[in-house]
Amino acid sequence: MLKFVKGYMEDIEGIASYPIFSLLIFFVFFMLLFWWVFTASKGYIKEVSEIPLDEDETPTSQPQ
Repeated sequence: MLKFVKGYMEDIEGIASYPIFSLLIFFVFFMLLFWWVFTASKGYIKEVSEIPLDEDETPTSQPQ
């Protein structure tokens, strides 16, 4: 199966650039994610972490 796919891949010009672009997108995404996590305010993180435990608000529709 791999030889079947590899044969078609060798015929495509510029196919070597796709793995490089994929790695670049992956790296940039996770670097932005790490930047956001480390720069987020502690108050925001605490507020968001307590959302599942918040009992002050009642759900709009209750399951039956």
